Amino acid sequence: MNAVNDLPAAAPAETRKDPRKLAFEAQKLGKRLHRQVGQAIADFNMIEAGDKVMVCLSGGKDSHALLDLLLSLRERSPARFDLVAVNLDQKQPGFPAHVLPEYLARRGVPHRIEEQDTYSIVKKLVPEGQTMCSLCSRLRRGVLYRVARELGATKIALGHHRDDMVVTLLLNMFFGGRLKSMPPKLVTDDGQHIVIRPLAYVAETDLERWAEHRQFPIIPCSLCGSQDNLQRVQVKKMLREWERQHPGRSDNMLHAMAHVVPSHLMDRNLYPFAALQPTGAVDAGGDVAFDDEPCAAPTTAVRLQMHPGNTGDEED
Repeated sequence: MNAVNDLPAAAPAETRKDPRKLAFEAQKLGKRLHRQVGQAIADFNMIEAGDKVMVCLSGGKDSHALLDLLLSLRERSPARFDLVAVNLDQKQPGFPAHVLPEYLARRGVPHRIEEQDTYSIVKKLVPEGQTMCSLCSRLRRGVLYRVARELGATKIALGHHRDDMVVTLLLNMFFGGRLKSMPPKLVTDDGQHIVIRPLAYVAETDLERWAEHRQFPIIPCSLCGSQDNLQRVQVKKMLREWERQHPGRSDNMLHAMAHVVPSHLMDRNLYPFAALQPTGAVDAGGDVAFDDEPCAAPTTAVRLQMHPGNTGDEED
């Protein structure tokens, strides 16, 4: 018998880590996530005293993390607000309908499971091979708006994160010819509700790590989650590769969305290009013509510019 072959297989690197180090890393991650979500809520006045926030819980990592972090922040917040989790059961084949109600009951979260067979509608109306997101999104949106009215919710919280917002910006630029993304807060298209995205500052990789640490009962989507040909999927892969080659690029793009200079774009509705006249006065915001522009600030500096007073390290 070969003694070498009888040895147990080497454990994965993650499992060989010192448990104390794993716990320390999880604590750092938790502090960062709570700080980023709390900062986004404060920056955009997302949640106010007396609000009833409807958290849209799909069963994916993002909405699970959103609910988890809001529950924790509510315990620390001086402003009292209520949370209610809402899941839309779209009747996808094999959907484990018991998982979310059992999980929410264990955590003591008020919830509502809304059953609507939008899956059959989407499959019937969208030809095989074409993307389903647009129709599926419209159907979901209508149901969730109705449920928000019935529950008396003052805010609708969605689990979109930093990477979703940057990818949406690129999609609109590449395929829609518009400078447009997902805003952290907006009024719904029917004018009846306020939608908030408290994960606006959070990186998707951090949400993946948090979901693993917290062991959320993840339910994959068999509609959009199974479409590898989506433009959004391709752009996300491109963004991940950019981030791998140039760490901090996503943060820079998010920072850019918060620091728009209309005079240096081309929207005549935002800036009076046609009426411009020389003033003879020095203008620090004027065009630098042929001079070289400075390079983008490093990632840490970007975070400091977005949130002065946060060194980015002391709470991590």
